[in-house]
Amino acid sequence: MTTAIKFENISKQYRLGIIGTGTISHDLNRWWHKIRGKEDPYLQVGSENDRSVKADSDYVWALRDITFDVKQGDIVGIIGKNGAGKSTLLKILSRITRPTTGDIKAHGRIASLLEVGTGFHTEMTGRENIYLNGAIMGMTKAEVTRKLDEIVNFAGIEKYIDTPAKRYSSGMIVRLGFAIAAHLEPEILVVDEVLAVGDAEFQKKAIGKMQDVSKGEGRTVLFVSHNMASIRQLCTKGIVLKNGKVEFQGTQLEAINHYQTSHNTIESFEYQGRMEDAPGNQNIRILKFTAMPLNGDIMTISSGIKFELKFYNHKENINLDATYELRTLDDQVIFHNGPLISSSKDSKRGIYTVTGILDPYLLNAGTYKFTLIFGEDQRHVLFMIDEFIQFEILNEASGVNTHTYPGFLRLNIPFEISLSETY
Repeated sequence: MTTAIKFENISKQYRLGIIGTGTISHDLNRWWHKIRGKEDPYLQVGSENDRSVKADSDYVWALRDITFDVKQGDIVGIIGKNGAGKSTLLKILSRITRPTTGDIKAHGRIASLLEVGTGFHTEMTGRENIYLNGAIMGMTKAEVTRKLDEIVNFAGIEKYIDTPAKRYSSGMIVRLGFAIAAHLEPEILVVDEVLAVGDAEFQKKAIGKMQDVSKGEGRTVLFVSHNMASIRQLCTKGIVLKNGKVEFQGTQLEAINHYQTSHNTIESFEYQGRMEDAPGNQNIRILKFTAMPLNGDIMTISSGIKFELKFYNHKENINLDATYELRTLDDQVIFHNGPLISSSKDSKRGIYTVTGILDPYLLNAGTYKFTLIFGEDQRHVLFMIDEFIQFEILNEASGVNTHTYPGFLRLNIPFEISLSETY
């Protein structure tokens, strides 16, 4: 299969808070090295792009030694936390910014949709912006005209096509921007998280169009999103970026699984050391706690959840209970419940294993966290550990379920419908 894009040792360095090097001496030093054919002296310094750690240098590597190939017709999902370098990589591919080192070889025209308003002139009408973008891509006016009606119909803004873009909402700009990028026959389509601005109906239509572009027309798509369900449904390959470096590449499912397990979207804990050093106190020591899909490999609204707790109890002859409190990221309590492990003051010293199941189609998509509370007589707290496990439930990967619905619950209610023709 033909290689559509080849990333060769791509690195991008920025100086924190300053445009350029910041001093005349640094600029002269760079210039002096350049005219002698020597390497930039400031490439040897710079912090890793880790936002959780205080920088120890004025320079930071947004990307570092990125190397991978994309085959023609592939839809590649690029996954990573905010600040991982995803958008920087796409901006380099789209020639918005230059790499500090390395080279990209791309075969064919590139259409990019990186942020709301990319490539738009706000004083020009929607129609004029379509022709402008086509001209930027090297298309003739006749070629754009042939596609004009299809673009306008797909964007669904026919009523406003001759209105200046400055009067468009962000959603309208995204709809028209994507329609232009997808329909002006680029060999490579680059789409950032911007589609999240659109409504659910348009997101579904856009994902369908990207599939058609890739499978039906053999074009290549690079897609950045934090919606794992969209990545799973749309993409064929996946790349995980972390702190500006490629951490993993494989199929889209392998990439999603790697991201979830290594980036705390599904956490598990299992202790292997000395009992007295395990999380807990003189009463309770936690040895294991996992939250995993009940069905399948990825936690979605239809997979259900199985969670398992293993702990050592030191207190004998008490009424022992273990309570699970599940909360959202903004600390809304979903439930506060758990088993009464011993009810006749007959608790034993030793290891207890407690398993719980949340049925499929119960919790809505989102990120949740468990707090564990161990009690005596359901009144006295023996030990409590807050936000011990955090996990993410994804939307379904097909149909309208890719939309995030409000509320905590996602019940699969068996509705019955009847019709009577008489009053």
